Amino acid sequence: MTNTQRADWLDEARITSALAMTGDTDAAKVREILAKARELKGLSERDVATLCTVRDPDLVAEMFDAARYAKNEIYGPRIVMFAPLYFSNICTNECVYCAFRRSNKELDRKALSLDEIESETAALIDQGHKRMLLIGGEAFPKSGFQYLLDAIERIYSVKRGRGEIRRVNVNVAPLSTDQFRDLKAAQIGTYQLFQETYHRKTYAEMHLDGPKADFDWRATAIDRAMEAGIDDVGLGPLFGLADWRFEMLALMQHIGHLEDKFGVGCHTISVPRMEPAVGSDVSINPPHMVSDDDFKKIVAILRLAVPYTGIIMSTRETAEMRRATFELGVSQISGGSRTNPGGYATPAEEQAAQFTRGDHRSLDEVVRDVAECGHVPSFCTACYRMGRTGADFMDLAKPGLIREMCGPNALSSFMEYMMDYGSDDTISAGEKAITAEIAAMEAKPRRWSETMMRKVREGKRDVFR
Repeated sequence: MTNTQRADWLDEARITSALAMTGDTDAAKVREILAKARELKGLSERDVATLCTVRDPDLVAEMFDAARYAKNEIYGPRIVMFAPLYFSNICTNECVYCAFRRSNKELDRKALSLDEIESETAALIDQGHKRMLLIGGEAFPKSGFQYLLDAIERIYSVKRGRGEIRRVNVNVAPLSTDQFRDLKAAQIGTYQLFQETYHRKTYAEMHLDGPKADFDWRATAIDRAMEAGIDDVGLGPLFGLADWRFEMLALMQHIGHLEDKFGVGCHTISVPRMEPAVGSDVSINPPHMVSDDDFKKIVAILRLAVPYTGIIMSTRETAEMRRATFELGVSQISGGSRTNPGGYATPAEEQAAQFTRGDHRSLDEVVRDVAECGHVPSFCTACYRMGRTGADFMDLAKPGLIREMCGPNALSSFMEYMMDYGSDDTISAGEKAITAEIAAMEAKPRRWSETMMRKVREGKRDVFR
């Protein structure tokens, strides 16, 4: 497919200059930026460049404290739960860091039939999931793009007792504008696409062949999605391919471009960090390894730079790292995940996975841990079904109005999970987390929460406002 668009918004020279000009980090300047960040209006590219160079432990601690403040003020203790469903590991690309790459002979290949997708969906519902990310290699089965539309329709059709998937997000290869319109009509939630790296030279070295080798076709895909009416989009580099500081500033440029062109930036940012993948030496020794300390900085800086944007962390990371970043800015996590096609219905077969997971716990164990940390696991999908997306979501989020809806919705959806799927230990931890959150709420949202949870206890499901 010929691409006539070019990602002209990406200015590598400006990024290099911004990082070079920061020099020795001035403590007064850093504190000025952190004070600005606490106003919850976001940060400039230059501000982000400065924060990326902070190494002084005291200043890092102050940056983390500002990130905790921003996270709590906007999101409170909510952590949204989801799971990926891999429909295929067959791919036409040669991405040297990925187990799915075309030439990798060490991987067992599989593309799910619609019946198998239904079985995977049923297994996820039986765990308690309500939100799914549909993802796969860059190659659809014989029916082509129609396969994706049929898969989404099949997922939404599956009912298991009281359970169902209420929101399907999609992470697939770049599409044409017309295909994005069809995807929008299929009632997806968010369309995600990761550029992997915004550094053109590195991109060419990492993507040797296939459609994905076209940097600009991929970098302009979000434009086509938004032109087609999909106003909830997700971005994210794969940290480890290029200097993380460069990726952060390029990400800011991408967001700025979307805000200038469409009036709203991305809904979510994912922070995948390179993990070992079968048959990939690059994945074992990333060109630009990101330390745990720097990874925490990435999360904190993003929370300050784009305070109303959701930050997603997958099971690439360990339970300890995921736990450490809840307060620093992460607002969505996967739980009980499998990264191979068919991994939920047949969990023993993981040799076909895209990467090595760091967190192997079940959804119930993850939910319990979140609650024991003082957070509220949320299975809510209300905003997407009520049309509170894109600019409409931001119009409610920035003055703080969305929290009055999200808080009660999180509690009612968590109560639903506990009653239908939670173990005794998870219910015990959950009740304590709910009690603490109710006590911290203002009077009006507290009344809404108590009313909604009472309805759930009485047997009503999918209670939201």
